[in-house]
Formats: sequence, C-alpha cells, structure tokens
Amino acid sequence: MKKLVVAADIDESLDARARDDARFEIVRRPVRTEAELAAVVGDAHVLATRAYNRVTRRVLDAAPHLELIAQGTSGIDNVDLEAARERGIHVIHMPGVNANAVAELVLGFMISLTRTVPFYTREMVRGTFDRDDCATRHELRHFRVGIVGLGNVGTLVAKYASVFGMEVQAYDPYVTEARVPSLDALLATSDILTLHVPLTAETRKMIGAAEIAKLAKGSYLINASRGEVLDQSAAIAALRSGHLAGVALDVFDPEPPVEALPDDPRLILTPHIGGCSYEVKTTVGGQLFEKIAAFYR
Repeated sequence: MKKLVVAADIDESLDARARDDARFEIVRRPVRTEAELAAVVGDAHVLATRAYNRVTRRVLDAAPHLELIAQGTSGIDNVDLEAARERGIHVIHMPGVNANAVAELVLGFMISLTRTVPFYTREMVRGTFDRDDCATRHELRHFRVGIVGLGNVGTLVAKYASVFGMEVQAYDPYVTEARVPSLDALLATSDILTLHVPLTAETRKMIGAAEIAKLAKGSYLINASRGEVLDQSAAIAALRSGHLAGVALDVFDPEPPVEALPDDPRLILTPHIGGCSYEVKTTVGGQLFEKIAAFYR
C-alpha cells in the first residue's frame, strides 16, 4: 500500500478517489512552511502539493520512501527538480488545468485598467459622481496587446483578446505560432504587455527597468505568471513616474510581499488568485488522482 500525504488545499475528491483504491492510504496534512512540510513527509510514498509548498532538498531528505510528487497546479518551480531527479523521484503536475481562470482574470485586468475602474470606484466611495471624462477611455479594440509566452494561458489570452477586437501579437521563442521575432519588437509595439511564462533561469527578471523603458509612455503592464519574472520595483517606479499608465499584479516576489505596496488607483493587486476558481478547485482533485493512479499501473 502506498501512503499518499496531501500537504495542500486540494479538493477532497482526491481523498474520495484514493479511498476507493486499495493501493493507497491517504492522509491529509495541510501545511504552509518548508519546516512543516519536512515534518509530515517522513513516511510518504506520494506527496500531493500546490505551488505554495516549497519542496526543497531538505524536504526530500526527510522523505526516504518518497516516489512521487503530485502537484495540483500547472507550475512546478516550487519543487527542487534536480534533487528529485537525483533520488529518482518522479514529478507530475496539471499543465493547463487553471489556464481559463487565469486568462479570464487577465482580461478583467485589461478592462479595469483601461477603463480606470479602480479610480471611478474610489471617486464614488468619496461621494463624487463625475462621468465627464469617461469618453476619454478606450474600448479594448483600441489597444495592441503583447503576450510574452504562448503556453496554455497565453494562447487563451490571445483567443479572448481577439474576440474583443484587439490587435494581438506574441513573443515566444519556443512556439512557431508566435508572431513577433523578438522581445524588443514586442515591447516596441504593445500598448498592453501581459506575461505568461514559467519561471526558469531564462525568464527570471526577464522584464526589468530596461525592458519597461522600451514600452511606449502610457502603456499597461500585467503579470499573472510568476512574481520573479518581473522586476516589481521597476514596474512600480515606472507607474510612479507616469511612464506606465497602469499595472496589475497577481503574483509577487516573494509571496506574500514583504515590502509595502503603494495605494494607487492605477495599480491593481490580487493575492495570486488567477488560477483559483470554484471550477478549478472542484476538478483538480479527481484529475490529479487519475495521474497518480496511472503512475502506479
């Protein structure tokens, strides 16, 4: 019998499926910190995690029987893959499972930024009902959106943006369908830049002060991929200076942020909720167990 330790908030459909399979004993031990995770994995053969679980070498060293890490999200940058390979521990994850949820939030960010929804909300709360300048805001079809990364999320963002009549362009050196030959070319021709790349050594801080400066004054910047992909301080500095007209961040480096974030109606902040929805949560458990069961066939 394989002991399956669920160390994250994964839908209980995972538990139900595991209990119906005599090959598995399931134990739910949700934790948050690296130390807590190391303390609960000692007898695990399978470890079910989410992106906030730091599966480090220390954690793996504390799990002598571990055979499989089953990540209930699309990204796996929280896992020390080199240490796992050294031990022969396999890693499975759920690419694309939350892509629609992220893409929808990104489109919501685009509308909120370009129609200055946070600004109007604040004005209304203060008792100001002023719509005299509303005709200076543009519909999405006015804007050119530049997508960095054409994976599962980036592809959906492109599809949905096209429905709104936006001019869509993308840069991804690993996808032949990408229509822009270089990142610099994308920066030079985008009114809205949105980031959808995994965190790798290549993508870490790929958008910094130099890249932001190549965007036209009055552009918008959205990051719903990983916080480490963007130099957050540079983005906020560009917002303060007026070079950027708006910024939306769903991800941060680190999470939660340790530095105070400005109170600015041009800045939209959400606590990494892009891939979190009822639809995602209620389907991941069962789908993840299917992958676990398939591994042991």
